[in-house]
Amino acid sequence: MNRIIQLFGIQYPIIQGGMIWNSGYKLASAVSNAGGLGLIGAGSMYPNVLREHIQKCKKATNKPFGVNVPMLYPNVEEIMNIIVEEDVKIVFTSAGNPKTWTSFLKEKGITVVHVVSSSKFALKAQEAGVDAVVAEGFEAGGHNGREETTTLTLIPMVKENISIPLIAAGGIATGKGMLAAMILGADGVQMGSRFAASTESSAHDAFKRTIVETNEGDTLVTLKELAPVRLIKNKFFQDVQEAYSNCASVDDLKTLLGRARAKRGMFEGDLVEGELEIGQIAGLIHDILPVSTIIEQVIREFEVAKKEITSLTF
Repeated sequence: MNRIIQLFGIQYPIIQGGMIWNSGYKLASAVSNAGGLGLIGAGSMYPNVLREHIQKCKKATNKPFGVNVPMLYPNVEEIMNIIVEEDVKIVFTSAGNPKTWTSFLKEKGITVVHVVSSSKFALKAQEAGVDAVVAEGFEAGGHNGREETTTLTLIPMVKENISIPLIAAGGIATGKGMLAAMILGADGVQMGSRFAASTESSAHDAFKRTIVETNEGDTLVTLKELAPVRLIKNKFFQDVQEAYSNCASVDDLKTLLGRARAKRGMFEGDLVEGELEIGQIAGLIHDILPVSTIIEQVIREFEVAKKEITSLTF
């Protein structure tokens, strides 16, 4: 049996990325109900809001779901305690040292997965005792790894270094992309951008429409001095580039970024001044669809592509 299906008790080895301002209980439960693994994105939620979303997700699905926790965010201890109190069985951690919380969570019987951007960090996560890793390539939207390693090269390199299950992320939104990642050594895939442009995503409709309108070359990673983030090129992005041309300091960049810039863009729909985080794969996303349809299409394309590969000759 596929190791990711077995680890999580799901139908398909498809995980929905726990994206800030996109991944509420409606999206997570829809993905789980459709046979994948839905994740609630705790990074954009106050602790009491996270508890509410967990409770609503339990009512909306009887299938496995999890919570994604960026460990460098405030209130992380309170968030972890809520996860335990609400009996969440799966946690994806990111943006921090996996040693910090893995033992605590596993002692409570929770399956732990850590997101990494290099084989070095994948090995450290395995040594910390996680059950699987998500290896995310530089194509991904939102906050990104500093190594700038693309998914095509990252997955086989990570595969060489670890023995635990491997989930590929970054630039995957189709069945063909899923098959390619698994041929390279992944046991499953995590998709973010494709699910951001879904009916059940908690993102603003204006942001969803912008994802569909995004073309090749319309995103770029910036703000590397703070935390590398892939953004759609809007006025805010251009303001950042102008700040660089004027030799902005780190403090200048922090001032320009301000507070709640991502919420303003993705959740409130400010397409001019907001921070619009999305992956390069947005250029292949042409519609806003229900989650069930997205997963059906991905699996159908995966199966067709798998058959086509067996007929290739050289």
